[in-house]
Amino acid sequence: MNYRKLGKTNFNVSEISLGTWQVGGKWGSGFDDILAEKIINEAIDSGINFIDTADVYEAGLSEAAVGRVVRSRSEEVFVATKCGRQINPHINENYTPKVLRQYVEDSLKNTGLECLDLIQLHCPPTEVYYRPEIFELFDRLKNEGKIKNLGISVEKVEEALKGMEFSNVTTVQIIFNMFRQRPSEKFFEEAKKKDVGIIVRVPLASGLLTGKFSADTQFEKDDHRFFNREGAAFDKGETFSGIPYEIGLKAVEELKVVFPNTQNLAPFALRWILNHPEISCIIPGASRKEHLLSNSTAMDLGSLTKEQNRAIDAIYKKHIKPYVHQLW
Repeated sequence: MNYRKLGKTNFNVSEISLGTWQVGGKWGSGFDDILAEKIINEAIDSGINFIDTADVYEAGLSEAAVGRVVRSRSEEVFVATKCGRQINPHINENYTPKVLRQYVEDSLKNTGLECLDLIQLHCPPTEVYYRPEIFELFDRLKNEGKIKNLGISVEKVEEALKGMEFSNVTTVQIIFNMFRQRPSEKFFEEAKKKDVGIIVRVPLASGLLTGKFSADTQFEKDDHRFFNREGAAFDKGETFSGIPYEIGLKAVEELKVVFPNTQNLAPFALRWILNHPEISCIIPGASRKEHLLSNSTAMDLGSLTKEQNRAIDAIYKKHIKPYVHQLW
């Protein structure tokens, strides 16, 4: 495993870390505590030392599983969780320091940890990034010993840039992949200047970039890849990076030409992300041990060639950019 500095946190975190949205099973299929603990333990065994969760993942069950495993291990493992998405309706006016404080207290109880290594605002409405009193709360929580660092998880580049204006923001979690390239323009440069760690989520565009889906692939009705393609439940950019499914499939077929004789594009998609030195870590999910093994092989690949990078850029500009670039 290779490690990189996570911005102002000064944590050295595994390049390939673990996201736990679906760690206890497939999306929408319920939560399996035994499976979740097995995957988290296997992740730590492989050298992963940064685990990202959220209070809304299976109503706190993901946080609880992460906490149980981390408390049982002797290794130093950094736990990041998120708060705010439980607010209903999820609007700016309902974000208050009192409400957010309670969510942090609940996450401490769920995980069984005395202090959270990183707490992240979980994709709040854009207006929240203009409210100093929200960010001041987390300074108080840090002084109380309940959190070590504050981060933000954002939908849009503009939200990342605004959020980083608050000096206590140490990390930004953002969607970035072969099909979502806009963050590498201005945001990466500004994050580097401010020593803000970049955590990449949705690195495989909800599985599209594995190359294993087709027009005949069926998703369960409780799977966001079935019901959220147009943003019915949350921002559609979280599902297939906001790309129409059929368009994504066309782009993937052209990527298969760039990487011939491979059954799994995922390691190449992750390698492409790691080739950006501003990135601190990637948090792909895993619902099986095979996913962990697949993700880890990205580190064994050499840098992509100039020809491969040019081909990826051409595919993005041809198929993807018109649909997503200006939106997020």
